[in-house]
Amino acid sequence: MVKIVALDVAILPPPDIMSRAIAYSAALPAEGSQGLRLDGEHLPHITLTQQFVRHEELDIVFSRIEDVLEKRAPVRIRITGGGQSGHTLWLTAERTPELLALHQQLMDALRGLERPHGGKQAFYEEGGRVGDVLWVSSFRLESSFGAFTPHITLGHGARAPEVEPFAFDATTIAACHLGRYCTCRKVLRTWELKRPA
Repeated sequence: MVKIVALDVAILPPPDIMSRAIAYSAALPAEGSQGLRLDGEHLPHITLTQQFVRHEELDIVFSRIEDVLEKRAPVRIRITGGGQSGHTLWLTAERTPELLALHQQLMDALRGLERPHGGKQAFYEEGGRVGDVLWVSSFRLESSFGAFTPHITLGHGARAPEVEPFAFDATTIAACHLGRYCTCRKVLRTWELKRPA
């Protein structure tokens, strides 16, 4: 039986921004949270791609990601405030040409390695819900390119948090094994973006 992995290629913010996102998540009302909270095991991140891939093809996936990221400088991320879709709350990241280009290049690089038949077993500790499976399965068609909406998911609630805009330089890109609620649960590989010498 072929093992399938639910994979997220994502920006991992620097430690101070990680801490800020975790604090925003912790401040959300407990009622209605559905158990989603950011912490050291549910990492704040900005998704660039999501897909199901074969476990035995992970090295090929990592090589293609590396090709895209080679010689790429850090990406400036601007958080413009809180955002919301239904009961899911997040920090909204500005959809800059630089960020969109990175997303598109990674989507193009991994196109031939996406597999259509992932299930809940593809998620970390087999913890995927039906909604998680559907989200990853439909990411290319419904959440990418023109529909790409960069953000840091905080949790669930009735109202988006009030957030003062801030910015940071994204230097770490990670390939993560997705868990329940499409959280980044296990970092499989990281790449560091550096400014030209």
